[in-house]
Amino acid sequence: MAAEREQRGGRDQRGGGRERKEREERDSEFVDKLVHINRVAKVVKGGKRFGFAALVVIGDQKGRAGFGHGKAREVPEAIRKATESAKRNLTRVSLREGRTLHHDIAGRHGAGRVYLRAAPAGTGIIAGGPMRAVFETLGVQDVVAKSIGSSNPYNMVRATFDALKHQDSPRSVAARRNIKVSTLQGRRVGGDAEAAAD
Repeated sequence: MAAEREQRGGRDQRGGGRERKEREERDSEFVDKLVHINRVAKVVKGGKRFGFAALVVIGDQKGRAGFGHGKAREVPEAIRKATESAKRNLTRVSLREGRTLHHDIAGRHGAGRVYLRAAPAGTGIIAGGPMRAVFETLGVQDVVAKSIGSSNPYNMVRATFDALKHQDSPRSVAARRNIKVSTLQGRRVGGDAEAAAD
């Protein structure tokens, strides 16, 4: 009986190990970047009680990214909470050729306003700190971005995600209009030729 229980216990532990390994593999596909850490103080009867707030951006560098906010008494715990929050709020963004945006796009959140532009190959990521972290985790290789509002990292990150959510791929536009992608892109090339002729 005891031997059977030990064997079952060993099997359970192995099963738990498998689950842990799968979770670690899933977590390893994500790249996380600490964007901002803020020390906050709560005034209590005995003095001040310090805590930390962390803003983390994570992504798989293949078109999925998310951000999270976490607060705790210690910095590592705040970062862990922020990372967990980010994993729950992932956004999928379609990228042109897997390296840049499909079109120019503006986003805003509160006083934060950002403008993102698609760029040719070899441009690199031309963007400020918080926006750069978003693009690096998302897997964007060529983009030009400008923040024209608040420089608060929380507002900048949220405004960047707002812009990315409003991006359309040719496939989604074609599906919405019930036409083929080739027809849609053919029109665009034709339109460019007509504009050049004028």
